[in-house]
Amino acid sequence: MGKLKTEDLTEVLKCIKKTSAVIVPPMPGFDSGAHEFGIDMCVVVSTDPCIGVPLEWFGWFLIHYAASDVAVFGAKPQYGTINLLAPPRTSKAVFKGIMEQACNAADELHMTIITGHTGTYDGLSTLVGACTAYGMIRRDRLITPAGAKPGDYLMCTKPLGLETLVNFALIHKKLAVELFGRKEALKLSRKVRMQTCVHEALLLAKTGGVTAMHDATEGGLVAALNEMADASDVGFSVNSAKFPILPELRKLAEHFQLRREQVLAISSTGTLLAAVSPNHREKAIEILSKQRVKATTIGIFSKSKKRLIKYNSKTAIFPKEADDPYAKIMGE
Repeated sequence: MGKLKTEDLTEVLKCIKKTSAVIVPPMPGFDSGAHEFGIDMCVVVSTDPCIGVPLEWFGWFLIHYAASDVAVFGAKPQYGTINLLAPPRTSKAVFKGIMEQACNAADELHMTIITGHTGTYDGLSTLVGACTAYGMIRRDRLITPAGAKPGDYLMCTKPLGLETLVNFALIHKKLAVELFGRKEALKLSRKVRMQTCVHEALLLAKTGGVTAMHDATEGGLVAALNEMADASDVGFSVNSAKFPILPELRKLAEHFQLRREQVLAISSTGTLLAAVSPNHREKAIEILSKQRVKATTIGIFSKSKKRLIKYNSKTAIFPKEADDPYAKIMGE
């Protein structure tokens, strides 16, 4: 389930023709692409599926998944298209409810929906959505996962695994109460709107010292950080003691008997990783803090290609493959 392996995706993409107008072509680890628009401008484009999320938030997720990827490249999401496909006999009320959610989410981002497709089809057993988002930016302000440099600090916003915790509290309410307590389970279920990084990505882009960003979606910290290092041709060293991890995630990990590597790979949509130059780190933290967004410095990028993680006093090799337990947890 989920994304193809890097080597498989690379093979699949080989048939795509390269042109000079495409600044960022389809590549593993890049959740958006970019093409020329005039002399010094470019359009950032991202498309994302939406499936298996709570129905009452489906339209919101549909917009924010793609919008976040555009924002991570430094561009403000301005336009969007929507595909909404469902099994036969899906009622008009379901479609209408989701479109109203999507329209409200787009309005909040000052984003305009320009076209789409809606229908029911044999062969579908569940609701499936897809949104493509667009945003324009000057070419010299474009940020990609390939920009991290040796000496840049690695910053992380929002707790790891927050997406998984919130959706678990929404979908498995009874078990969430048993594991976390009624008060904490309720608090988590109200944090759906934290599963986006549009706001903080655009704030960081304005600081001028951010060299690369990546949303820690499927595969969590493991996938996102390895993809940044691959794209930027750098190594890194991170300290697990600095990771923003909630007590509830530890309880969830204990209940599902998750390995340490699985906790690091747990789906964390809305958690943003950013490579920040040393002389801009304090400014970036200050700007985010003023907007009530907490950022934590969890490591540093290095010229050495080694990828290291510190556990207490011991240093180990950072996990190479992401074993994301999201589907296992949600299917419980």
